[in-house]
Amino acid sequence: MFLVSFYWTHQVIKNTVHCTVAGTVGTWWFAPHEASSCCSSAVRDSWIRSVTTSFGSICFGSLIVAIIQATKEIVRQMREQDDGILLCCAECLIGCLEALAEYFNKWAFVYVGLYGYSFIDSGKNVMTLFKTRGWTTIITDNLVGSVLAMLSVGVGLITGLIGILLASMKGLGAEFAGGAFAVGFIVGLVLTSVLMSVVESATNTVIVCFAESPAEFEQNHPELSRAMRETWRQAWPVEFRY
Repeated sequence: MFLVSFYWTHQVIKNTVHCTVAGTVGTWWFAPHEASSCCSSAVRDSWIRSVTTSFGSICFGSLIVAIIQATKEIVRQMREQDDGILLCCAECLIGCLEALAEYFNKWAFVYVGLYGYSFIDSGKNVMTLFKTRGWTTIITDNLVGSVLAMLSVGVGLITGLIGILLASMKGLGAEFAGGAFAVGFIVGLVLTSVLMSVVESATNTVIVCFAESPAEFEQNHPELSRAMRETWRQAWPVEFRY
């Protein structure tokens, strides 16, 4: 239960931020005058919706991933004691389920943040939208998450090296180098991951809004709309038909 609680809390916080960003970007997309700055009413209203009317959907979707993650950790610990073929297969299967659940949640919570739908309805609607548009290849090719993860690791490595440098400047011995690197790496990785999660949420929301309401984007942000259309036509000449 402790593992489920830990992973659930982490997922709830993460997805609350995700829905808040999605709602803010959605307001900027459809009513840019209401989202003119980081302190605009769009941010406040999106956060209030995320922690009130949409909080049940966030908790439900987060619980699914949390249970899978906790089960995966238990199986991993069991493998350390008995490295059998069945446990190996179970860990692989659970890892696949975790990836599928996180992939589904990533897009479903965009709809939760935009429209306040239930978690299940949001997932169905957004997947139907992509299939109708013929964008399954486009969203599969979305490498934003992988790039941002690599960036977070890179920053973590840099801050870890800075930790070693600070330890040496303080006159600490070589035995403290590993600990200094670990602390610097974790701090840099966590802080960068939080920041990059906002960027990824905004990117996913833009993709969903572009699939659903390209006309509003052209009307409210014509220069950005034209630039995005030209770039997407070059990247996906067959799938992108706008």
